[in-house]
Formats: sequence, C-alpha cells, structure tokens
Amino acid sequence: MMRLPDTRRLLLYGLVGVTSNGVAFVLYIVLVDFAGIRPVLSMTTVYAAAMTVGFWGNRHLTFAHGGSVLGTFPRYLIVYSLGYLLNLIIILVGVDHLHYSHVWTQAFAVVAVAAFLFPALRSFVFPPSERAAPAAER
Repeated sequence: MMRLPDTRRLLLYGLVGVTSNGVAFVLYIVLVDFAGIRPVLSMTTVYAAAMTVGFWGNRHLTFAHGGSVLGTFPRYLIVYSLGYLLNLIIILVGVDHLHYSHVWTQAFAVVAVAAFLFPALRSFVFPPSERAAPAAER
C-alpha cells in the first residue's frame, strides 16, 4: 500500500502526465492523420516535447526535487530513453505487425510507459535523498 506522500506524488504525476501527454497525443494525431507523417516519426517528435515539459513539471511539482539539474537530467534521459524504447516497440508491434489502429496503439503505449516511468522517476531520477523538505518542515 502506498503512503500518503506517494499517493500525492502519484496524483501530481498524473496531473503533469495528463497535461503534457494530452497535448502530445493531440499533436501526434494531427501529425499522423492530417500531416501524413508516419506514426514512429510522429511519436518520436511528440515524445521529445512531452519529455522536456515532463522533466520540469515532475522535478518541481511531483517530486519537489532539490538536487542539481546537471546530476538529475542524465538519469532522466536514461529512464526516458528506456520509456521511448518501450513506446517504440509497442508502436512497431501494434501498428506495423498487428495492424492495429495507431490511435489505440499509442493510447495503450502512453499508459504502459507512464506505469514504467513513475517508479523509475521516484526511485532513480528524483530519489528521496535529493528531495526538498516539505514547507511544513522548513
């Protein structure tokens, strides 16, 4: 069972994720359906944009990270690169091999990648030892 701070972090992670991924998902559909760009290239483009927005949102809002950006961002890139590979595999298998709708495949990928990213961000990228103390403790 998650402790209250973890539940709060998960809700904030959801808020940051819904915001950044919601915009990215709409952009993805526009790129594929209206601009004619292939799903893999579109996913790569919007993933990079959402990743950048997500770093700042999760660093400040979700995890209240007080550590160095220079120390944190390389770990973030490692975790998000693994998330990107997971997303890429889902797109390639779902769209190119199973011929599922790119929209539903990407929607599934967003959820799968988010489920992978939260524990990785919580424990590896923004570890508790580098988090700022809550306002009540300062």
